[in-house]
Amino acid sequence: MSRVYARRLTRRITVLASAAALTVTGLLVTAPAAQAAPPTPVSAATARTYLSQLTVRAEGSSSGYSRDLFPHWITQYGTCNTREVVLKRDGVNVVQDSNCAATSGRWYSEYDGATWSLASDLDIDHVVPLAEAWRSGAASWTTTQRRSFANDLSRPQLIAVTDNVNQAKGDQDPAEWMPPRTAYRCTYARMWVHVKHYWNLSVDSAEKSALQSVLNNCS
Repeated sequence: MSRVYARRLTRRITVLASAAALTVTGLLVTAPAAQAAPPTPVSAATARTYLSQLTVRAEGSSSGYSRDLFPHWITQYGTCNTREVVLKRDGVNVVQDSNCAATSGRWYSEYDGATWSLASDLDIDHVVPLAEAWRSGAASWTTTQRRSFANDLSRPQLIAVTDNVNQAKGDQDPAEWMPPRTAYRCTYARMWVHVKHYWNLSVDSAEKSALQSVLNNCS
């Protein structure tokens, strides 16, 4: 058994054991209140308007793409880089050491509804993935623009989520992947459209159709 698999298995067992303990004591087990707090995305109505304004074209090539062309995580202040800023923002009772690394706290992953107490269990997701941005217009950007996009704390582009859920998403767009927690899909679609509209990125027809389908059922 690999060390990574063993760690994941151990933490899953811990979560299940905690839930079982609550059931035995007769307490009602409910999902914790959402804690992640990226900038609030535009409303569903505004997202529908924004989506209608986005350029629709076939997705571009990944030729020449590299994550290194989107410098991250950059220093935001002091010893704190973008990842640590998001971990602090999206968590509860987060304690950081002198290097700004999160040493303790609690994080609720909006994508799958899991709660974690170790920062190493979390990835910072680029809602619109870097490779997706490249294929949607960022290939023609300057490095300065790509750096700003990859570290954008002003739009709902960065969020702390369960690491393996983020890795399962990869660089897929909403026609190919949506958060497994269905209650978050409206918010996710609003975030996606908000980011693409601000950064003037295109959408392909399947992506637009998937977003329309979600947003048409959002209030």
